[in-house]
Amino acid sequence: MNRRAVVTGAAALAMALGLTGLTGCGSSDDEGSDGKTTLKLVAADYGDKASNASKIYWRDVVKDFQKKNPDIKVDVQVINWNEIDKQVKTMIQSGNVPDLLQTGGYADKVADDLLYKADEVTSDKTRANLIPSFAKAGEVDGTQYGIPWVSSTRVLFYNKKILKEAGVKAPPKTWDELAAAAKKIKDKKAADTPYALPLGPEETQGESMIWELGNGGGYTDSGGTYQLDSAKNVETFKWLQDNLVKPGLTYSNPATTDRKTAFADFAAGKAGMLNGHPSLIQMAKSGKVDYGVTTIPGKDGPLKSTLGVADWMMAFKDPGHQAEVKKFLDFTYANKMLKFDEMYNFMPVTQDVRKEMESSGEHKDLEPFFAELDNAKFYPLGDPAWDVISAEMKKSGGKAAQEDPKKVLGDLQKKAEDAVANK
Repeated sequence: MNRRAVVTGAAALAMALGLTGLTGCGSSDDEGSDGKTTLKLVAADYGDKASNASKIYWRDVVKDFQKKNPDIKVDVQVINWNEIDKQVKTMIQSGNVPDLLQTGGYADKVADDLLYKADEVTSDKTRANLIPSFAKAGEVDGTQYGIPWVSSTRVLFYNKKILKEAGVKAPPKTWDELAAAAKKIKDKKAADTPYALPLGPEETQGESMIWELGNGGGYTDSGGTYQLDSAKNVETFKWLQDNLVKPGLTYSNPATTDRKTAFADFAAGKAGMLNGHPSLIQMAKSGKVDYGVTTIPGKDGPLKSTLGVADWMMAFKDPGHQAEVKKFLDFTYANKMLKFDEMYNFMPVTQDVRKEMESSGEHKDLEPFFAELDNAKFYPLGDPAWDVISAEMKKSGGKAAQEDPKKVLGDLQKKAEDAVANK
């Protein structure tokens, strides 16, 4: 899920396991002596231990695919999230371009004219099966290049025991209700941190966008022009300062606090409330936290659209194996998506898997997240300047909750305009 959530979103479980390659049967040459074509796939690792390493998933996919397509070999290299972007950049620069890449972003590669369009490497049936909001998020100027791989949405998590001890009768639906609940938690000393606000460099852009959506703001206007310092966004951070940060209802310095810390605090029973994604479910259960979830509060009521995050599959034009790539993607998206989602408790990107997960009765914990899928709002993923802008937000965006938000967001707006001009 964009490196934003990267080690959160998400792809929240990604860990630096340092795995090298996973190879399907046979040679890794493009065309072997036996006349078979070899596809090269580079994929991110979502596992947090050897037993759930992503290479296990891909080994099974390759094995089953090659049984049905003996004329195509698949060579898979699984790389940890901390290294994948750097290694892929080196591959591209050296001319060792893979056929397929599964990672967090695609727009910079579209800008360099490296990728096939989605309709060139997937069937109509495969594309029609994608959840529309996520398929659209893979577009650049109305053309889809990024094929969603996994998804995540956000909800408000709350500790039932802490809210009860503080005398909070129901989870908050508005900002004012949230601030009031947090104050009660502080007054009763029911938790170390009433509301966990992570605006550190791990995922500033994620938490910021959630709050801005709650005030009718966001990163771009309807035409896609950046508006990081809009009046609504400035107002949002001023509210955070005055109602959560200054009253001591969150961390003393949210700008240095990452989501990893906030999640760990909640799982340890030290935080009363926070915005979270599905990976927090198992953490809370492991910590024996009696938790609840609800739609994230906005200024005047629950959010109508929450943050959506996705990671992507994309196909490079340079190796030239269009027909073989299409066979592999159609096979994988038709047969193997449920296994990956269940392996990591991720949200689906295909409608058939969503239907299966919603109806099986085995994913009750994810039902609140399913409800948010269709109306999810995304980062401006189709803009090749977004990666640069996101990086700048991670460096300094969290300061808007403690310093002059108009100045902090104004400086970011200038950097965003420069990034756009230089792309």
